[in-house]
Amino acid sequence: MLLSIPAAFFTGLATSAGLIIAIGAQNAFVLSQGVRREYHWPIAGLCSLLDTLLIIAGISGMGVLISQSTLILQLITWAGGAFLVGYGAHALRSAMRGTTLDVAANQFGSLRAALLATLALSLLNPHVYLDTVVLLGSIGGRYAEQDRYWFGAGAALFSFIWFFMLSLGARWLAPLFRQPISWRILDGLVCIMMWTLAALLLTGNLSA
Repeated sequence: MLLSIPAAFFTGLATSAGLIIAIGAQNAFVLSQGVRREYHWPIAGLCSLLDTLLIIAGISGMGVLISQSTLILQLITWAGGAFLVGYGAHALRSAMRGTTLDVAANQFGSLRAALLATLALSLLNPHVYLDTVVLLGSIGGRYAEQDRYWFGAGAALFSFIWFFMLSLGARWLAPLFRQPISWRILDGLVCIMMWTLAALLLTGNLSA
């Protein structure tokens, strides 16, 4: 069965793994929501779907267009930087306030609010475009048309595997986060990560 699958599929799977596993704002958000058990499956599904759409756009040629447009990159950069700073401030307030894991208490008031936050965190992060559209798009674009989409299928499949595993695995961390100090540490780390990414982004040092 495996012998009938082109090598491009496994190359896409491995390349996507190397990019997505790296610690970033999106992964921190999915992990945090997974620990809370708050809309974690829809959030994981939306992150995977967005990755898939961006990968398809990249291997279809959009990666070249974005990488050559200074205006588009600048707009994404400033919007992403502002969002990361704001989300980091929210995490800092949570760390200072302290909390415990309460499955009845939601960070978001509704599924719609949670999905909108996921969209913002994903689409206002230039690194997402650099990884999926530009980098995966440029690699996949080198293949012949049929293998190009096998490459994209492998890359997209790993995205689904990773985000759902991250969300599922977070449940085993739930007992730990019944202690206020655990949430303080997690929120503090999220704040540091978001502000570090924002600083690297706005100073031009964040790249794929």
